[in-house]
Amino acid sequence: MIKLKRLIKLTQDLIRIDSQNPPGDERGIALFVRNYLKDLGLKVKIYEFQPRRSNIVASLNGSKKRHSLLLTPHLDTVPAGGSWKMNPFKAKLVGGRIYGLGATDCKCNLASLIEAVHSIVEEKSLLPYNLILAATADEESGSQLGLIPLLDKGILKPDAALVLDADDFQIVVAQKGLMHLRVCLKGKKAHGAYPDQGVNAIDIASEVIRDIKNHRFIYRKNKYLKPPTVNIGTIKGGDKVNVVADWCEFELDLRFLPGSNHKHLLSLLRSIIKKYTHKFKIEINGIQKPYLISEDTPLVGYLKKALRYAGVRPKVSGSEGATVITFFQEKGIPSCATGFGVSSCAHIADEYVNINSLYKGTLALERFLRIYQP
Repeated sequence: MIKLKRLIKLTQDLIRIDSQNPPGDERGIALFVRNYLKDLGLKVKIYEFQPRRSNIVASLNGSKKRHSLLLTPHLDTVPAGGSWKMNPFKAKLVGGRIYGLGATDCKCNLASLIEAVHSIVEEKSLLPYNLILAATADEESGSQLGLIPLLDKGILKPDAALVLDADDFQIVVAQKGLMHLRVCLKGKKAHGAYPDQGVNAIDIASEVIRDIKNHRFIYRKNKYLKPPTVNIGTIKGGDKVNVVADWCEFELDLRFLPGSNHKHLLSLLRSIIKKYTHKFKIEINGIQKPYLISEDTPLVGYLKKALRYAGVRPKVSGSEGATVITFFQEKGIPSCATGFGVSSCAHIADEYVNINSLYKGTLALERFLRIYQP
């Protein structure tokens, strides 16, 4: 049985442990989770790919040891910043909400998972599969010290995975692809009084950016996702106001739909830039492929049933942002995401989670673990 007071206290305890990334130090919260799960009788290991960047992997054996299901929230949060009115680490309870850094993203989901497992262990229930829990580091900075090496090194090899990192009970089955690029342009330096004697790289960048923003992308429509987007995140260039800028660079955030190819998009970008200059280079800072899984997969079906059991109407949706479900795609592991945080509340000052949603989400999660069949 899910115990609300225990769930609230657990959520508050997790929020009170600082796991901001950057700077990146998940050791404290990992030790707390390890000790909690060990006390429940789970087998628990800590994996670190850099000192103090700790990942928790725990297992609960079931009746059918040939099959496994992974549930994975993350341990880290974004930095608090200086805009909070509440203390971000006090986990204050006000008006049916728990306020604190990571309350929605994603310590509420971590608490829900631990409480659901606590209830199952308490009642001596035997699941029809091996349950694996992975509470990971570095999700807020790309998962290079967390889920990615856990998968690449074969530490995690589940038959299916449920990512606990979403809001408002959504079942996320589709996700946009992501490319982060830096475009570096070269010009020719000259005195600012004689701009005709130089080539201004900032002017070139302006033309390139305008062309990119006006480009109409060809894409396959997806009922879960909005059209592709382009965002110019940073731009800098030139050395002094009275010097023709011989360099300029800007960073692009490209989000694209399932069915689109990142190599084609790169080729398209190069062709746009070449209309204005051949003196450029593109640096790739990150790529995640788009993701799509059928609503008919058993993982989604059992989630729908579990949410209805908890009195929640299931909503199947897509993610405009990047979650870790794409990393399972590369390993051929079916996955989707859900979570119980508050929409538009992640990464903001005075972040909170609704206790009612936390409780219903935990009821649904426990039910899901009990009814899921491999």
